[in-house]
Amino acid sequence: MRKEDGNLKNATAKGFLWGGMSNAVCQLLNLFFGIYLANILGPDDYGPIGMLAIFSAIAGSLQESGFVAALANRKEVTHDDYNAVFWFNVISSLLMYAALYAAAPLIADYFHEPVLVQLSRYSFIGFVVAGFGIAPSAYLFRELKVKQKSLALIMSIIISGSVGVIMAMNGYSYWGIATQSILYVLVRSLCYWWWSPWRPTLKVNFAPLRYLFTFSYRLLVTNLFLRINCNVFSFILGGNGYYTRTDVGNYTKANEWNMMGSETVNGMVNGVAQPVLARVADDEERQLHVLRKMVRFTAFIAFPMLLGLSLVSRELILVTITGKWIESAKMLQILCLWGAFIPIQSLFTNLLISRGRSRVYMWSTIVQGTLLTIMLLLLRPYGITNMIISYVALNLIWLLVWHHFVKREIKFTLPMLLSDTLPYLLLSAGVMVVTAMLTESIDNIYLLLPARITVAAALYITALLVCRSAELRELATFIINRKTQSDDRQ
Repeated sequence: MRKEDGNLKNATAKGFLWGGMSNAVCQLLNLFFGIYLANILGPDDYGPIGMLAIFSAIAGSLQESGFVAALANRKEVTHDDYNAVFWFNVISSLLMYAALYAAAPLIADYFHEPVLVQLSRYSFIGFVVAGFGIAPSAYLFRELKVKQKSLALIMSIIISGSVGVIMAMNGYSYWGIATQSILYVLVRSLCYWWWSPWRPTLKVNFAPLRYLFTFSYRLLVTNLFLRINCNVFSFILGGNGYYTRTDVGNYTKANEWNMMGSETVNGMVNGVAQPVLARVADDEERQLHVLRKMVRFTAFIAFPMLLGLSLVSRELILVTITGKWIESAKMLQILCLWGAFIPIQSLFTNLLISRGRSRVYMWSTIVQGTLLTIMLLLLRPYGITNMIISYVALNLIWLLVWHHFVKREIKFTLPMLLSDTLPYLLLSAGVMVVTAMLTESIDNIYLLLPARITVAAALYITALLVCRSAELRELATFIINRKTQSDDRQ
């Protein structure tokens, strides 16, 4: 093995390990605070926040402008590059907040919710705060400082979640959720500054933005549509009073739990995929090998996790946040089917970006988002369930479109994709079916939930051992080696 191969493999493994551990911790913390808040609040309280989600998503994309990925893919980065990005983000954040502040009455009129005027003006303060943290975040991302970014996220969740719960307990409802979001961004940005050695200077040269923008402008447009795609459901549900605030709240909670599951894996993947794939972009064969390893490991983790979440969604909702959220459990069962494949799609898009195919990435996302929006608008009269099923189905079909573009780049054929993913998909689905059959006689949901989790985990691990899964073996070897190295240092 070449030395650079070993170094890259070790860096990737460390990134996956820290990314996986941190994302698991982050999602558990999000789950803990989410359960606590959902027991205090109801779907009606979450509705206003869900209605504002699409505006937060659009502003966040405009703010970041694709510069993080642009800096990660640039061969050499100077102080002027980071400095230009920093001041651009600060200025654009202030301008965006001013525009959204002025638009608050229009947002409230669209949803027929007067409270959104003040709530949106308060909630959007987070954009200004976030603008100060993008350049330090880009530095940590480029240098594969996954550990530092992970610790920043964990600290921000703990502090903001605690404040959100305290405010909810004192009757502040959605104001507490909005404050939680602002504090999350503030603490995260402060941590990024603490761990990043880079500091801005007042002598600003905006010239680097020209060549950074030639790479990032397509990512900017793409990220806009990606975030619109993820939040268009709530926007359409609540628009013009078509569905109630409670309906929007139920969907918001279901989507939140689905994303917690998929982001546990997706965050781990995105933390290392882009910089690692960019480093091997000049060697097509090597890049194909790296991508296939990532796809297999992602399938190994994502399929059992999200299909398992779908299996226990009803019991999980009833046990943790009570029957007032039962409608969200039905939505969650369906959404998890797409959530299992989100990390695979992320790997495909990261590969395209690493090979400079941001134009393909942009147009594919635009077409996907346009089709989703049109479909949801047409299906709105036929009920939320039919809208969710169609939303999941179209996203799954579009995964084949992403694969087509990846295949054109590095000859990652459909048989290769099926070989890397289908065994884990079938195994996970089979485990969930058997688990459901073995536990169907349990009537007590407080016994049924742990029983299903335990049986499914035991069956999946046993099946992996019987099949001699390479991913399970490599994961176990890496963890053992890390423990041995830690013991030797002591």
